Amino acid sequence: MERIETKKINGQVYYYYSKWGWVNGKCRRQWQRYLGKPEDIARVVEHGHEVQYAEVFDFGLPAALWLEAERQKTSQHINKLCPKREQGLSIGEYITIASVNRAVRPVSKLAMWDWFSRSVLCREVPGATRASLASQRFWDHMEAIPEEMIPEIWREIIDDTVVREKIDLSRVCYDGTNFYTFINTFNTRSSIARRGKNKQGRGNLRQVGYALFCSRDGNVPLYYDVYEGSRNDSRQFPAMISRFHKFLRELTGNVSAPLPETTVVFDKGNNSADNVKLLDRLKLHFIGTVKLDEHKGLAAIPTVSSDFLPCEKNSLDGVKALRTEKNVYGKRRTVIVTFNERLFENQRKTVSADIDKAMTGLENLKKKLDDRIKGFVRGGRAPSPASVKKQCDELLKRPFMKQLIHVRIDSGPRLEYRLDFTRLKEVAESHLGKKIIITSRHEWNTEDIIEGYHNQYVIEHVFGEMKERERGVWWPMNHWTNHNIQVHGLYCTIAVLLRSLMLRRVRDRGLELSMDRLWGELAEIREVINVFKRGRRKKNIPRQTALTKLNETQEKIFNILHLNKAMKDF
Repeated sequence: MERIETKKINGQVYYYYSKWGWVNGKCRRQWQRYLGKPEDIARVVEHGHEVQYAEVFDFGLPAALWLEAERQKTSQHINKLCPKREQGLSIGEYITIASVNRAVRPVSKLAMWDWFSRSVLCREVPGATRASLASQRFWDHMEAIPEEMIPEIWREIIDDTVVREKIDLSRVCYDGTNFYTFINTFNTRSSIARRGKNKQGRGNLRQVGYALFCSRDGNVPLYYDVYEGSRNDSRQFPAMISRFHKFLRELTGNVSAPLPETTVVFDKGNNSADNVKLLDRLKLHFIGTVKLDEHKGLAAIPTVSSDFLPCEKNSLDGVKALRTEKNVYGKRRTVIVTFNERLFENQRKTVSADIDKAMTGLENLKKKLDDRIKGFVRGGRAPSPASVKKQCDELLKRPFMKQLIHVRIDSGPRLEYRLDFTRLKEVAESHLGKKIIITSRHEWNTEDIIEGYHNQYVIEHVFGEMKERERGVWWPMNHWTNHNIQVHGLYCTIAVLLRSLMLRRVRDRGLELSMDRLWGELAEIREVINVFKRGRRKKNIPRQTALTKLNETQEKIFNILHLNKAMKDF
């Protein structure tokens, strides 16, 4: 029973709102709340509480990702392997804060407090202060993690996650990429950051290599490595496969137990005879591709041939396939040649644009040479056949150009060139729109194998999201020692894990959203705290918390992710 009660204290009347109930057979007051004097109540009824100011905090993204980190017990796992005395924030809390920041909107360690204090995390980690989140404190705690313990931390986290979340390991994608850095050329403290072929065209900068195994089920990262940027994909592949095989063994809890029925999907950049033979020895199934030029007989089969059969699945609309068996890398493999109309059209346009650009460049070069021979151009260093050839090679560096455009350099030097239309037709029929897929999954039907290979887009999307400038998890990377680069790789991969599990949770409940859409919807959810004037004789400042108005999609996300757990009731 609830009722209004009055109390007279020192001649003044005060009102209280209380609740009474039966306790052990007796009616007892269970709680009471002070309402004020009659004139205070009248003023509130007439004018309402006077708001002094409002505080606005980022709520949706940091709350969702922090709750996900708590579900995966990231801080506990790290503290278990890297304990410290109970003073200030733990190492696990520092790494978890860094991981959530990377998943929300990465900032440098110098800007960490500014970001943190504007989000609801400032009450989730009440011990955090400006001083404790200073950049030097982050670096101190990163240094406190032994380098040999970094892979163990990830293993501890992901082993627990795979079991708890029931991650499907039947199809696993693998690929490698690299991230350029701005580490000085003469900085000798990092042997990981090296120059190599950069996938974003920044070969002039030192770069860090990054390889990842990722589940098809929810894009969940399973195993990763950070390595020297000068090492190419095919050299890194054997080490990664061996470690991943060990990871699967340990996941079963018994090294003699049978491996999970896993199929590894990879692209032709990781392909070699030795790598495929290694997969055979480890008894890992695989789906990969080989270069068309390595199997010219299959590539030359025209797509109008009756051997190419159209795929029936909606997801493979516009795809035709030819299936056969062939001895590849020392064993009989199932081989599928695919032709994709959309891929063909895109590649045809690319080749056409490359031809136009190369022909224009050659024509300009030819004109300059002719003008010098005629005497219209004098002075400067005279071109030689070798220098002209070098310029032609640069103009014809794009795929197929040297096959399609024939160049002749005469004395003078003079330049003649022509487009080989016969060869252009052959390239269009044998290469454009085609892929050759090889697999050890002989029992799978053709369309399942093709779909299995198309799963490779999953890891490409992950890499794309990691490199995205505004919302990517990798940049900025202001570290220049091997140890801190490795720790950076750890909390960036944890950030990818938190994001992917959050998206998987939403999709499992039937809400089909992209990562960008989910990120955007959550980012719009803010928490507003109205701070009222403190009344006389009140110790605490009255506050009222509310969220910004949620749209229909945000309400569904809010309920699915149980974001009410992060709400603060004042």
